[in-house]
Amino acid sequence: MPATRSDLLAFLESLGIETTTQDHRAVFTVAESEGIHDTIPGGHTKNLFLKDKKGSLFLVVALHDAEIDLKSIHQKIGAQGRVSFGKADLLMEVLGVEPGSVTPFALINDREAQRVTPVLDAAMMAVDPLNYHPLQNTATTTIAADDLKRFVAACGHTVRVVPVSGPAGDV
Repeated sequence: MPATRSDLLAFLESLGIETTTQDHRAVFTVAESEGIHDTIPGGHTKNLFLKDKKGSLFLVVALHDAEIDLKSIHQKIGAQGRVSFGKADLLMEVLGVEPGSVTPFALINDREAQRVTPVLDAAMMAVDPLNYHPLQNTATTTIAADDLKRFVAACGHTVRVVPVSGPAGDV
């Protein structure tokens, strides 16, 4: 069974990581979440669940308005050949979340197998605090950038901060 929002928040608390969580209407895309940005301070984000030609999986996390070139990102993240979006059933199997709820917090569900390589965009990591769904798209959890790194490491993953995006319109 995948971790629940309560499991996630308890895990963060056990790590001594302070967060705040605000409930809101369900949002499935960055465009749908625009109105929420005004009510929750900090960097708002998008998450790309990607798969390369050899089956390696990546979770690329960037600011919501970052431009990411999917034709060349494989070179930046160490993928074998071009990448495509991972299918919904694979997302659920590996990270325990549905499309629209993808979040770096889903790494809590990949602690044992460590099938996913998380990639945190350098531009995003320069913003503090940061906002992500707590495993469901009906809430947003705010966390400090350094605490996000602590969380990723506590899930058994190497923290990789890579410049994968350019500013909007810069790619």
